[in-house]
Amino acid sequence: MNNQPLISGITFIKNGLTLGYPIKESIESIEDLCDEIIINVGFDDPDCQSDDGTWDYLTKNFQGDKYKFLKSYWNPEVMSKGLILSEQTNIALDEAKGKYCQYIQGDECLHEQDLKTIKSAVEDLEKPENSHVDGLVFKYVHFYGNTNVEKVTKKTYRQELRLIRNFKGIRSWLDAQGFRYSDDTKVKCTRVNATVYHYGWARAEQVMDKKNKAFNKLYHGKDFKTKEHKYSRIWGLRPFKGTHPKVMNSWIEENKNEIDILSLPLDFKMSDIRLMLSDSFEHLTGIRIGEYTNFKIVK
Repeated sequence: MNNQPLISGITFIKNGLTLGYPIKESIESIEDLCDEIIINVGFDDPDCQSDDGTWDYLTKNFQGDKYKFLKSYWNPEVMSKGLILSEQTNIALDEAKGKYCQYIQGDECLHEQDLKTIKSAVEDLEKPENSHVDGLVFKYVHFYGNTNVEKVTKKTYRQELRLIRNFKGIRSWLDAQGFRYSDDTKVKCTRVNATVYHYGWARAEQVMDKKNKAFNKLYHGKDFKTKEHKYSRIWGLRPFKGTHPKVMNSWIEENKNEIDILSLPLDFKMSDIRLMLSDSFEHLTGIRIGEYTNFKIVK
């Protein structure tokens, strides 16, 4: 009898409490989809004893054989270009036993209305005629400032690879936005009619400031200085008219910003003109000029 899990969930997190990540909600959003979930928690010291309480918070909330927890040291001396993010993703990936891996970052959630569609898409991947397809590409919604505002512009990616076939040499790539084969070629994918809800820019201002400073050190080194973050009405913002995943309801209420960003004057820059023209063309035609994709659609 084959007891191999069909779908493994994989995620990583460091300082999730301090930086305002909805990491518990992210994991909850994939629970019903996955047969096992690998959770890689980052620490500040080589002995993995020092963190902000994220380890205790998650191990208290997720108990049982379905969950496997890992501890990892994030060495500040080797942080550049965000490469540690793919390193930490791959640590979780290496522990996954499932035929497929559903990746979720700590500020992302799946909607319960999409889980059946995702499961059906995985069942399609099991068919012999689809053996050449190794991943599913999801649509994206990016929130900004508050969860009733979304950012829709060429500067935000509108789709990304989030479910991969395991044991095919596929690895998290660069700063962990996507995946590649071990020879750096793009993964062969098909699109799934499901959406990842991204809450990374929907934190309170002071928490967003901490997150920006922490992430800029990952990309530019531990001594990099970051300007204080202040929300403004930038180009590309519009009201969000959809529904949120149910697991996010409490987090949304607890993390509301008082500021009404859409009522602010537009923070216009001359460099926005080309972006406005490109975005307007996309709105009219559905075509994104010069869109970069980190995958290869084959079906």
